Amino acid sequence: MLAGSPSLAGAQTAYQRAWNVLEDNLTQTSAGQRLAGVRALGIIYENSHAAELAEKALKDSSPAVRPAAATALGQMHARSAEKELKEAVGDKQLPVVMAAAHALQLLNDPACYEVYYEIFTGERRSNSGMISQEIQVMHDPKQLAEMGFNEGIGYVPFAGMGWDALQTIMKDRKSGAAAKAALIAALATDPDKRTTPVLVKATEDKNWVLRMAALEALAKRGDASALPKIEPALNDPRKEVQNIAAAAVIRLNDLARIRKEKEKAAAAAPINHNKAEKGTGQP
Repeated sequence: MLAGSPSLAGAQTAYQRAWNVLEDNLTQTSAGQRLAGVRALGIIYENSHAAELAEKALKDSSPAVRPAAATALGQMHARSAEKELKEAVGDKQLPVVMAAAHALQLLNDPACYEVYYEIFTGERRSNSGMISQEIQVMHDPKQLAEMGFNEGIGYVPFAGMGWDALQTIMKDRKSGAAAKAALIAALATDPDKRTTPVLVKATEDKNWVLRMAALEALAKRGDASALPKIEPALNDPRKEVQNIAAAAVIRLNDLARIRKEKEKAAAAAPINHNKAEKGTGQP
C-alpha cells in the first residue's frame, strides 16, 4: 500500500525539508533542475505523493523531463500511473514513448509490446495503434541514433555481449543499431505469435550484432516453429553469430522435446486411470 504525503511526517523536520527540496526543484523554470528532481523520484518506492509528482511531470513542457518521469514511475512500480503511462505512449517524442513503454513493461502491462512491435516494424498490430502517427522510427535513423545507447529504455540489448559486439553497435550510430537491439530484446517476451516471424527476419540483418540479438530473443521466446528458419544461421560468417545460433537451436529443440513428452504423458494419463478403475471393479 502506498504511503501518504509528506504531511504524515509530523515532527520529522528533515523529512519535511527533503520534500521541500524536491518540490522546489520540480517547479523551477530550468528544465535541468526539474529533470534532476524527477530522476530522484524514482528511488522513492511505495509513496503516493512521489507517484503523483512523477505523473504530473509526464505532462512537463520539456521533452527531457517527460521520459525521466516515465522512467521514475517504472522504477517505483507505480501501478496507479498505468493510465497516464499509456497516454504518454502517444507522445510525439520518441524517448518519451520508449520510456513509457519500458515503464509499462516493468508493471507487467502487455500494452508495452504493442508499442515495441509498432516501432520496430512500422506496422500496427491492432486498429487502435498506440503511438503517434508522427513517429516513423524505423524510417528515420536519425531519431534512433539520437536515442543513445541507454536513453529512454534503460536496457542491455542481450546477455553476453562481447567487447567486439559492443564496439560494433556503438559505431553504427547512423542506423540506430543500439535502439534496434533494444527493441529486439524487448520483443523477446512478447506473447503474440506474430512477433516470431519479425524476429526471424531480423536474424538476416546485415548487422551481425542484430542477428545475434534476434537469435537470442527467439531462444528466449521458446517458439520451436522458428527452428527451420534459424538453422541456416549455424553457417553464419561470424563465429559469434554461429555460437548464439547453436545455443538457440539446442534450446528450442530441448523445449520442443519437453513439450512432446508432457503432451504424451497427459494423453496417456486418462487411459491408465480408466484401466485402474476397471481393475478395482468400479463402475
